[in-house]
Amino acid sequence: MSALPLHPRFVSLEGGEGAGKTTVLAALRAELAASGREVVVTREPGGTPLAEKIRALLLQPDDEAVAADTELLLMFAARAQHVRTTVLPALERGAWVLCDRFTDSSYAYQGGGRGLDADFIEALERRVVGIRPGLTLLLDLDVAQGRERIQGRDPRPDRIERERAAFFERARATFLARAAAEPQRFRVVDASRAVEQVVADAVAALRAFAERA
Repeated sequence: MSALPLHPRFVSLEGGEGAGKTTVLAALRAELAASGREVVVTREPGGTPLAEKIRALLLQPDDEAVAADTELLLMFAARAQHVRTTVLPALERGAWVLCDRFTDSSYAYQGGGRGLDADFIEALERRVVGIRPGLTLLLDLDVAQGRERIQGRDPRPDRIERERAAFFERARATFLARAAAEPQRFRVVDASRAVEQVVADAVAALRAFAERA
C-alpha cells in the first residue's frame, strides 16, 4: 500500500496539553508571512463552521459517555470537511497551511489514548483525508509538566482535558513512536525548555523546510 502524499506547503503542529502550540503557531505564521507568503492558520477539530460545530460536540462535557468509535468518527467527519473546505483550496491556490493538530492526533488520542486499532484509523485517513503534512512539528513535553502548566488556565476543562494522566502518557508515546517511524516528516522539539528556545527551534525547522519546498 503506497504512502499518502506529503504536501510541501502543509505544516502541522502536534503535542500534548501545555506544550505551547499556540505561541509556536503564531511565530511560524510570522516567519512565513515575513517572506511574503500567503498563510492560512487553522485547527482541528474545526477549521470550518460545520467542523467547529462538530468540535463543540466532541469537547463539551456531557452526562452521556462518548464511545471511542463515535469520537473517532466525529473527528474524521470534521477532518473531511476541513480538508475539502479549507486545507485543499488553500494549497491549490499556492498558500501555506499551518494546522494546529491533524491526523497524527487521532492516532495519538483515539489510537494510543483510547486503544482503537491503528489500521482502522489509517483506513479512514486514506479514504477521507488523502494527504499528510510535509512537515510535522511535535512539541514534546512530560505529561506531568504539561498538566501543571495548564492547571487553572480554564476553570471548565473540556471532555478530553479531563482524562487521567495515563491517557496522555499513552498519547505521548504514540506521538513519539510516529515521529521515530517517519523522521523525514517529523521534527521533535523539546517543549520543556523556555518558550524562546522552543520557538527558535520550531522556526528554524520551518525555515529549513521552506527552503527545500
